[in-house]
Amino acid sequence: MNKVCTFGAAALLGLSATWALHGQGAAQKIDTERLLVGQGAFANYSSVKPGVFRKITVADLPAPFATVSSTNRAQLIDRPADAWPQAPPNFKVDLYATGLNLPRAIRTAPNGDFFLAESQSGEIKVFRGLTRDGKPEEVSVFATGLQRPYGIAFYPPGPAPQWVYIGNTNSVVRFSYKNGDLKASGPAQVLIAELPAGGGHWTRDLAFSLDGRKLFVAVGSASNVDDTDSHPGEFHRANILEYSPEGQFVSVYASGIRNPGGGLAVNPQTGELWCSTNERDALGDNLVPDYVTHVQEGGFYGWPWYYLGGHQDPRHEGKHPELKSKVLVPDVLLQAHNASLQLAFYQGAQFPAEYRGDLFVSQHGSWNKSTRTGYEVIRIPLQNGRASGEYEDFLTGFVTSDGKVWGRPVGAAISKDGSLFVTDDGSKSIWRVSYTGK
Repeated sequence: MNKVCTFGAAALLGLSATWALHGQGAAQKIDTERLLVGQGAFANYSSVKPGVFRKITVADLPAPFATVSSTNRAQLIDRPADAWPQAPPNFKVDLYATGLNLPRAIRTAPNGDFFLAESQSGEIKVFRGLTRDGKPEEVSVFATGLQRPYGIAFYPPGPAPQWVYIGNTNSVVRFSYKNGDLKASGPAQVLIAELPAGGGHWTRDLAFSLDGRKLFVAVGSASNVDDTDSHPGEFHRANILEYSPEGQFVSVYASGIRNPGGGLAVNPQTGELWCSTNERDALGDNLVPDYVTHVQEGGFYGWPWYYLGGHQDPRHEGKHPELKSKVLVPDVLLQAHNASLQLAFYQGAQFPAEYRGDLFVSQHGSWNKSTRTGYEVIRIPLQNGRASGEYEDFLTGFVTSDGKVWGRPVGAAISKDGSLFVTDDGSKSIWRVSYTGK
């Protein structure tokens, strides 16, 4: 095992042993040389390696403007001949599909087909099966003419859905569906005719509660940090909205979440809603961390006035002191500017037992940090549905040694055979990660 970093006992933030519990009571040994904490947990592309664990806490955060804010957009290149995503030992990465058109969110249908949103072309595609050479057996265009589609959800939840719901950037529609359909059998039915649209955050992920009574719709903010008191364009934005399955608005389920639109999922064990969030910019390289968290109904997560508990954004100094004590701290803090997107709970049987119940989350990668960060898929260990703050660099290698970017993970889905599928809108591909056991 390669040595990554060593820490004294004080740096381990109370971890008194080298064992951490993951999954459903299973234990996985974490060598403390691979658990990075404190300032050592902050990474750039050159230090992100499979199998490295990180834990960032609120106490580790710098003050606002400790560093200048940067514009450092990725120089996207074609995948070099010797470049390939890297996974931990005993995992294999295969190229499932390529030549796609901005592949974004991906969902596994109950029968095992993959539904993929190609947002730029306004299409939903279906990928079926796995040939001997690791390619799809069949690819079909399910629906066209959509408005920057992203979120995909099957209703009712369970083995025999009747509808597939699609989150357009400005609406939610659904198509009649039964297991095995490769093409929509009729036109889209508009359920939510108007969602807040425009601005910088256009993705609208969807999820149903386990009982099928609640439809969650994630809508990101229109701005970086506009005061919602004086900007009517932020109405019902930076929120997770609750609707009935028929599209009737119920309530703002949770608020102050700058951009949850890239990733919603319901934990199949606990029924809790989780989200992946892109936080605000222009406070420095390591502020404000993106995060992944279970979402409390009625919870307020701070945006735009506060972040990560009672930390006031200096651009709104003195505003809304009554909210300071109400700001929730998320479960898992990530690198700032990672651009955390789609998440998937691992319920397969192919990976080792300790992975069961854990989260995989795609990180699209930074454009506004002096040194690149993100461009990976992370794993968040869960114990009885709860996270303790650590996450693992799981699938990496999308950035060359000189900082050029060839891949940008967006979507994550678990197949019926238990492998992990990752969409990548940089190389316009879908990757399959399987466990070899040897």
